[in-house]
Amino acid sequence: MNRSVFHRLSRIAFEEAGIHLPPGKEALVSSRISKRIRQLGLEGEKEYLDYLLRDGTGKEVSLFLDAITTNFTNFLREPDHFELLHRWASELLARGRKRFRVWCAAAATGEEPYSIALTLCETFQGRVVDFKILATDISGKALAAAKRGVYKEKAVAPIPRPQRSKYFDKIEDSGSGEILYEVRPVLKERILFRRLNLAKPPYPMKGPIDVIFCRNVMIYFQTPTRQTVVDEAERLLAPGGLFITGHSDTLAGVKTGLVTVKPSVYRKPTGGAEDDPVA
Repeated sequence: MNRSVFHRLSRIAFEEAGIHLPPGKEALVSSRISKRIRQLGLEGEKEYLDYLLRDGTGKEVSLFLDAITTNFTNFLREPDHFELLHRWASELLARGRKRFRVWCAAAATGEEPYSIALTLCETFQGRVVDFKILATDISGKALAAAKRGVYKEKAVAPIPRPQRSKYFDKIEDSGSGEILYEVRPVLKERILFRRLNLAKPPYPMKGPIDVIFCRNVMIYFQTPTRQTVVDEAERLLAPGGLFITGHSDTLAGVKTGLVTVKPSVYRKPTGGAEDDPVA
């Protein structure tokens, strides 16, 4: 890829979404946008850049960001976080808490927010609890897939068989005959999917939010953007609330009042009993 074209594309990625594309990612970006170039019938990367700059609707920018970001995820990924969520919710439920609000900040194609919903449903076991999950992502394409909530058998494999039977319906793809798994309403009705650009504060939510999952997204950002995300998370978190990052993420260089509970798990202080770590 031509250096100047890469520079302009990387600048668009940063200005629009805070995504950092350092030198050395030229081949990756070239590969990621090649399909879009073919779909548009363009001659090459320079022509695609020109097309992107001319687009006044914002649609192509969204498709460009979809192309260069990786929406890799799976159910119950980094399972220690879901075990932590179960213990934390169980503890608060025992104290009489009946209302929970969770934000999944990088929902991708839905596996993570559905894993959160499944975990909480299993924790509460039919008790009357008001819990809702906000699931956001910058990718409209990924969110559309998340709202559908239909997955291949390989994707749902990490979910124990009894829970798979409880929360998913087996369906057959009308074209291929492949067996698919569709999320049941008992999980879907707990989740609100919305598009959100983490690089552009202030976020529209009011809070307070009890738990924020912001996993495996900080790796795309430089320190100033990570600072923005953490500042907004800290503003929205309820006292005693948890901020959970991915194991590959880092808050190095970020200033925050959040207290480390364990690697990748942080808590907003309250000064009261709820500050006790959930280990």
